[in-house]
Amino acid sequence: MATTKPGFKKLAIKSKIWIEDENGEVVFGSGRLRILNAVADHGSILGAAKELNMSYRAVWGKIKATEERLGQPLVARREGGARGGGSELTPLGKALVERFRQLQTLTETSADSLFQDIFVEKLNHRTF
Repeated sequence: MATTKPGFKKLAIKSKIWIEDENGEVVFGSGRLRILNAVADHGSILGAAKELNMSYRAVWGKIKATEERLGQPLVARREGGARGGGSELTPLGKALVERFRQLQTLTETSADSLFQDIFVEKLNHRTF
């Protein structure tokens, strides 16, 4: 009867990236990415807050903190009126969202590949 060496359960690597300023304060990460995506989708900070189950104040506070750390606005706000107010991403806000998504994808792809090469293959072949 042939025997097979016991294998390992499927393993996966997880990573989380964010951008900090020189003081170690978060400038941008996956949470702020979700906030800006929700603002873009709903056209308002209030709509984003509702989608994310966060208070308006919390969403606004995170946007404001990032804007202060970058020294530039990410969200353009329109005052209310007959049609109501709203918000949209500035060109910088749109670029930050797109570039951070690219960075996330590249980081995950690289980490997955490195993990397979450095860790999983060694485990499966017992070459540690």
